[in-house]
Amino acid sequence: MSGANRGTARVSRTSGIAAEVRLSDQAKALKDLLGPKLMAVTMGVRGGTVDKWIAGKVDPQFENEQRIRTAYQIFDLLKPMEASPTIRAWFMGMNPQMEDRSPAEAIAEGELREALAAARAFLAGG
Repeated sequence: MSGANRGTARVSRTSGIAAEVRLSDQAKALKDLLGPKLMAVTMGVRGGTVDKWIAGKVDPQFENEQRIRTAYQIFDLLKPMEASPTIRAWFMGMNPQMEDRSPAEAIAEGELREALAAARAFLAGG
């Protein structure tokens, strides 16, 4: 299997995992990885809102559900290859794939495809 095919297989498997894991569990995993402030920034909400999602007290609005699922998909894509501190730094850092905006900013602004493409480029060494 070529490198390109392995990448495609990894993305397909990751997409399925993001759909299978409960949304509240995805939100908790992201909060544990990113920390409460960066999680709130990535979702474009206040920190208390994230805690309500995790506790199941409030369901995220559609746009926030998309943000959670995309951020989790990125996390799941990166975690076999990178340590948690590196993944957190990647979410925070300026990214040349996105005109030096951070993936957290891009996700908060609804640029989900761009953030996912940047994660794939990061894994490919770009």
